[in-house]
This record gives sequence, C-alpha cells and structure tokens, in this order.
Amino acid sequence: MWLRLAALAAFAIAPCVRAQVPSPAVPPETLTLDDAIARVARVHPDLRLFGARTETLLAEREVALLRPALRAGLDVENVLGSGQARGLDQAEVTLTLAGVLERGGKLDARRTLAQARIDALSVQREAQRLDLLADVARRYLAVTGARAAAEVARRDIAQRTRTVAAARQRLQAGASPESVVLTAQAALARAELALARAEQQAIAARRHLAALWGERDPQFVIAAGDPFVLPPVADMAELAALLQGTPELAQIADERRIREARVRLARTAATPDLDWQVGVRRLQDNGDTALVGGLSLPLGGARRAQPEIRAAEADLTALEIERESRDVALYSTLADAHGRYRVAQLDVQRTRDDVLPRLLRAEQAAERAYRGGAISYLEWAQLQSETTAARRQQLDAALEAHLALIELQRLTGQALVVPPPMLEQGTSP
Repeated sequence: MWLRLAALAAFAIAPCVRAQVPSPAVPPETLTLDDAIARVARVHPDLRLFGARTETLLAEREVALLRPALRAGLDVENVLGSGQARGLDQAEVTLTLAGVLERGGKLDARRTLAQARIDALSVQREAQRLDLLADVARRYLAVTGARAAAEVARRDIAQRTRTVAAARQRLQAGASPESVVLTAQAALARAELALARAEQQAIAARRHLAALWGERDPQFVIAAGDPFVLPPVADMAELAALLQGTPELAQIADERRIREARVRLARTAATPDLDWQVGVRRLQDNGDTALVGGLSLPLGGARRAQPEIRAAEADLTALEIERESRDVALYSTLADAHGRYRVAQLDVQRTRDDVLPRLLRAEQAAERAYRGGAISYLEWAQLQSETTAARRQQLDAALEAHLALIELQRLTGQALVVPPPMLEQGTSP
C-alpha cells in the first residue's frame, strides 16, 4: 500500500518538478568481519597511540646515551676584602673546565635499558591489537546474534499466525470459544514483540560495532552468515602448547629483559664516578698564569648502592612468580573456554539433529489434530512454545560457542574467528 501511495504522489507532482529526477537509492554497504577488523586496525586510537609512545621512548634513549655534560666555571678570589685585599688589587681569577668520568659501564647499562623498553613496546602493541580484534569479533557476533534472534521470532510469528487462523475457523464452526482466539492473538503479539526487540537490538549492536572506528550513523549491513556453523577446535593439549607463544607471555619475557637491565644499571652505581677539573689561574700580583687541576672520588658508593641493587634483584625474582601466576591463569581461562565451546557445540548439534526435528513433526501432527478437533488449543500452543524455546536455546548455545572460540583464539594469539559461512537454505531447522 505504501508503495502505491508513493507512486501516486510522485505522479501527482510530476508536472511541477519535471526537471528534478530522483537519484537511484544507494544500496547499503555489506560489512564482513574482515572489513570491520581492517577498519579498527587502521584507525583505532589505542593502536595509533603506540606511535607516540615509540617517539617518547626513542627520545628517552637519546637522553640515556648522553654522557655527563662538561661544566665551565669562573672563580674569583681575594676581592672586596680589607687591607691589601681591598678592591681588586689582589684578585685571582681562575677559569675551569670540569666533568665526570663515568665508570662501571653506566652508559652501556642505560643504553640496554632504553632499548629493552623500546623492544617491549611492539609486544604490548600486539597484545592490545589482539584484545581490540577480539572486541570487534564480539560486537560483530552481537549483530549476527540479534539478526538470528529476529529470524527465530519470525518463525514463531508464522506458527502463531497459523494458530490464530485455525482458532478463528473453529470459532466460526462453533467448536471453540472466543477466549481461544484471544489467547492465540496474545501469543502472536508476544512473538511480534520478540521480533521488534531483536530488530532494535540489531540496530544498537550495529551502532556499538561502528563506534570502534568512529562511525556515528552506520549505514552498512552485516554479511549473511549462519551462527549455527561451528568449526572444530583442537584438543586441549594442542591449545595449551600454543600458550607459550601468546603475547601475554611474550610481555613477561620482555619485562624480564627490562628488569635485568635495571639490575645491571643498579650495580653500576657501586662503582663511583671520577670527577675531574682543570683550569687556568691568573695571579694579579705579577700577572702570571698557572694551570690548576683536581680529581675527586666519592667514598662509600658500594654501600650506598646496595639497597637499590637488592630492590632491583627482588623485582626480578618476583617476575618469576608473576610468570607462574600468569601461566596458571592463562591455562585456567583456556580450559574454561575450551570446555564451554565443546559443551555449546554439543548442544547445537544435538538440538539440530535430535530435538528440533522431533518437535517440528510433533507440532505438525498437533496442528492436524487440532484442526480435526482431537486435541485442545493448549496442547498445540505448548508444542509451539517448546519449538521456539528450543530454537532460542540452540541460538544461545551457538553464540556462547562463538564467544568461547574468540577467547580461545585471543589466548593463543592465533587468528581470530573467520567470517561466518554464507547462509544456506536448510542449514538449521
């Protein structure tokens, strides 16, 4: 009807706006998971921030490579006194140049620490990238899940519509009261509400996904896919072996190099630096000049450096405990995600192969029996509710499996979820 009204309106105003030709509607962009990942990897500020951090660390390395600065000095003695030292008559002026001779490998230790911090930044960026891509996959899955929930609601609406029609036929034949029709209509209204809720959730999930790359008014549509297709996963032993290459443990290795460099730098403080000074002094009495020089070495440097050395060594020892704790936490999370995936995968398969086919046959038999007056409306409606509940349970299990798969791939550092396969007719009952 709306298309007919639009056509009539366009025909009515055509004589007035012959020069205005409406442009064809641009179809919305189809977005795949790979497209979403590429957009986030290209523009997300959390990843671009590492460029600024790299520049900061490079500048700090330049500072660490600087040797102690030379100091120029001017000393004036025997001036503005009393007697013969009155005024500038007895003034002695000394021009000096002083510096510090670093000992104990301090420059190399600073260089090693600065470079270790730069090297660790790339691993931190990779870990941040995996976390972001996992977030992209979850948000993309939320859109796919909302769309699948809408499909479940449409199937429920189709069931409830047939029920309303059958109830009206029996009412007209005098074989059923009006309350049955009203009850069937209420069930249909609930199914339509579920569809509206799922469509609104899809809009919100699409906007939530687009926010990752800064798009405020998303116009894309998600590529068609079947969330009930679950790929096989490796055994727990194989996945546990992949944990050794995960960025989270690589960060521990980089942190170890940083803390070892700090220990080395702390140990260099036990070797005191040598302060030196040379200069030229002018003697006011006879106008002669003379060279002056000096060396100084602080005492007790080894004793003062010990607290800092112990602190750095204790920090390095604590890292081993942190690694053990991280290993336990990662393996526990991996085992939980692997178990959830296997359970959800089994739920989806058994519901598809065993539960839904039987419920669908039972519902068809119940419809025939109701139309023939053999069973009541409540028996048919209960089977319809059970069928819809089974579909929703299957969808929840499929989404849980995909979430577990995303977590597995994030933990192991492998590629994230592949785009869902194209939706085929008859994929799920």
